[in-house]
Amino acid sequence: MRKPHYLMTDPAHFEVCYQINPWMDPSVWRADESACERAFAASAELRAAIEAMGAKVDMIPAEAGLPDLVFPANAATVLDGRALMARFAHPERRGEEAPFLKAFQALRDRGLLKEVAELPDGVVHEGAGDALWDKGRDLFFGGYGQRSTKEGLDAVADFFGKEVVALELATPHFYHLDTCMRPLDGGHILYYPPAFTDQALKTLRERVAPDMLIEADKADAEALCVNAVNLGETVVMAKAPPALKAKLEAKGYRLVEVDLSPFIMSGGAAFCMTLRLDVSSQPAPALAAAE
Repeated sequence: MRKPHYLMTDPAHFEVCYQINPWMDPSVWRADESACERAFAASAELRAAIEAMGAKVDMIPAEAGLPDLVFPANAATVLDGRALMARFAHPERRGEEAPFLKAFQALRDRGLLKEVAELPDGVVHEGAGDALWDKGRDLFFGGYGQRSTKEGLDAVADFFGKEVVALELATPHFYHLDTCMRPLDGGHILYYPPAFTDQALKTLRERVAPDMLIEADKADAEALCVNAVNLGETVVMAKAPPALKAKLEAKGYRLVEVDLSPFIMSGGAAFCMTLRLDVSSQPAPALAAAE
């Protein structure tokens, strides 16, 4: 059996030099003299934590002028060896599209992917950040309304031939679904309710039984802990409030915390900084829906 396989990006050119979400403030970044050094350490610590779970990590080279290239979760949506490349909403990130495409074509040429495709013209969708695969339920949860569009979710559904449950995001603080929701391998959903519209919450609670929902609070969300990497019983996330750690442990998960504060200054954390390449839709036991 192959090891789980993740993609990360060299943080050599990471900085906060523009503002496209409320987390970002270039003046705060410039005032923090240790920010670059801490970013290197944080990236290395996250990689080590993922490798300690038995996974392999491939690195994309950094490129000057593309600071958010460190968030490859936004590069593409991947399932069963097929990758659908992202198209970004903001001009500041559109320069990432060509190097990400080149990197994914190289992965295909190495036999790590079977297919690399691009979105239809004019369609905006920002990759796995707004398309969270839930293996147990055999579907994607898809975020829209802040960056990705409903047309982008339709394109994901068409390309992969899988259901996409659309969830509208209510606030620019939680601009991608991965900032406020994380399907976990045990079938639970970690989520932050205020990030969603009322209709999105209704949809989610109709799809997921109450005992499978783990509610994050304001402190958890502001620490970007919902933006986590999960393999089996292990959850890797930014430094977490004790109450969230207790909630996860009560559900059978083991928490590994990493200081990701430099990347949180840009609005990203563990999930954003990675992309799993070996996501599979192989059948899993069905999970009960809410009554």
